[in-house]
Amino acid sequence: MSDIHHPGRRSVLAASAAGAASLGASWLLSGCSGATAAPVLPAAARPGTPDRGGTLRIARPPASDAETLDPASSLSAYEYLGALYNRLVRIGADGDVAPDLAESWEPDSTARTWTFRLRKGVTFHDGRAFTSADAAYTLRHILDKATASPQAGVLTPLVDPGRLRTPDAHTLVVPLKTPNAEFPSLLTHYNCYVVPEGSGKSIGRTGIGTGPFKLESFAPAGPGRVTAYKDHWAGRPVLDAIAFYSVADMSARSGALLAGQVDLLSQTNLDFATARVVAASDHATIARVKNGQWYVLPMLTTDKPFTDVDVRRAMKLAYDPEHVVKAALQGAGRAGWDNPVPPDDPVHVLTHPRHDPEQARFLLKKAGHENLAVDLYTSAYDPLFTPMALAYQESAKRAGIRIRLKTASADSYYTQIWMKQPLMATYWYTGRPVDQLFNQVFRSGSSYNETAWSDKGFDALLDRARAETDDARRRDLYGEAQRWVIDKGGAMTPMFADRLVGLSRKVRGYSEHGFEFDYLGIGLKGA
Repeated sequence: MSDIHHPGRRSVLAASAAGAASLGASWLLSGCSGATAAPVLPAAARPGTPDRGGTLRIARPPASDAETLDPASSLSAYEYLGALYNRLVRIGADGDVAPDLAESWEPDSTARTWTFRLRKGVTFHDGRAFTSADAAYTLRHILDKATASPQAGVLTPLVDPGRLRTPDAHTLVVPLKTPNAEFPSLLTHYNCYVVPEGSGKSIGRTGIGTGPFKLESFAPAGPGRVTAYKDHWAGRPVLDAIAFYSVADMSARSGALLAGQVDLLSQTNLDFATARVVAASDHATIARVKNGQWYVLPMLTTDKPFTDVDVRRAMKLAYDPEHVVKAALQGAGRAGWDNPVPPDDPVHVLTHPRHDPEQARFLLKKAGHENLAVDLYTSAYDPLFTPMALAYQESAKRAGIRIRLKTASADSYYTQIWMKQPLMATYWYTGRPVDQLFNQVFRSGSSYNETAWSDKGFDALLDRARAETDDARRRDLYGEAQRWVIDKGGAMTPMFADRLVGLSRKVRGYSEHGFEFDYLGIGLKGA
């Protein structure tokens, strides 16, 4: 949501469900035949070539009445963005930065100035030609304080909007305040979709972009529809249209899928039991996004007892991540070992402390918290929060830590609990470039630093990594950053969960990476 919610997910996760039942919220699980079996969950979406045409029906979680189509906004209608817009660059299937509206890019010798060469022949949905002026305006719009974009916190330390240059219609030059060898990766975020020059006040309603679909209708927190843009620069999409429905809760969304009333559940990570029912049904199946979500138990380092680094270390040593994966995920994921960098990321380091409840006891005694008892907040907002919290509670008993579980309302979880209570459960979507991950979630003062951890030495390490133009040396520095977070930080990362996506058996061409699926190639078979 994440890109949360909260980054990676919407920041309006706590939105009211009122007005969200556009399809109704009381479907019966009528499409579920053969559910007595316990099938092995599919490893991927169904293969094959989709038929041309048709309408894909997507059920999504409810959002705020202030929801907008402005991609830079913290209230953006996430599911629409990849359909309506393109970015300068995107994350490719191999995890690397890939061309989108920019065909190529290059730094100067110090990685302090980046030059992007833009595609020719690209048009917006209103027929206007895309130029470098639109690319520069998009960055200025993100950086504008009035926009209040979550991505501004990442880009403002680097980009001076007044220094952007457009030497011709298809060249954008971005001088940086400080060197950054990873800069293009920061433009892959879903807040960075390109909008037309001067559209800041209208884009939230019009949705005019260069994407494979154009807007037909949109209601904040309600239904909407996009239709194929036949003049899309990469070719016409397979589908004729996508219809979006806002559905109040996970059980209602799952019921609609099982009944054949929708084709895809967006931003819904099915729990294992529900996923088995879906996989056994006549109408639906499962696509697995490996390590798609990163689950965290953040300790607020400004609140006692987590102000003490020894307590934080003890909390990490006290539990067994392998036990959490087994209990909460039934094996559909990987142990995190308190490292927020996904296991399949090229810069991931394997070094981590082993589960050691006796050392945890020693550290707690040293810190004066020999009989530590703390509250851990969870919620029904995500189906894995409570299983993860219960598994941590059970595992930490061995170190003498008493965890009291507190269940908070899903409607207000991300406004009343997240970043306010000393210990709670949360998650993020994976797919963030490592520079953004560390600077957005762990850097001192970042608005998304959910543990409020502040370490000047760590911040300086991030600055060195950004400025390092030697790839091997930069990887080493990001490896050092991982070890720093594991040893000193406030975030426990028990697990990376495979995101279990529910979709119709008619869906073909579902492929997800970098926060979104392939809107251009997805389609239906035999619809």
